[in-house]
Amino acid sequence: MSRQAAMESKLTEAFAPERLAVINESHLHAGHHHIENGEEAEFDGTGETHFRVRIVSSAFAGMSRVERHRAVNTALADELKAGLHALAVEPAAPGEKVRW
Repeated sequence: MSRQAAMESKLTEAFAPERLAVINESHLHAGHHHIENGEEAEFDGTGETHFRVRIVSSAFAGMSRVERHRAVNTALADELKAGLHALAVEPAAPGEKVRW
């Protein structure tokens, strides 16, 4: 199973979202530098290392923005430990205005 599919499954299970988009943005980071095996390396933009999560769920009602981000990070803790380098989170409760 791909990392993206695993993330979609875990977020669906944790939040039963009305809307969910897990977007692989790894290609947008090609050329960025990072540390790999103790040495500076240039990221080639391949793989599943950078994602954006857009999620609307009633589970977020009454939660602060920080609480929502923490909840998503908790649901995706295994991915973060296994090499997910960057995660942008755009959580909302039903009826809240979103930019997407």
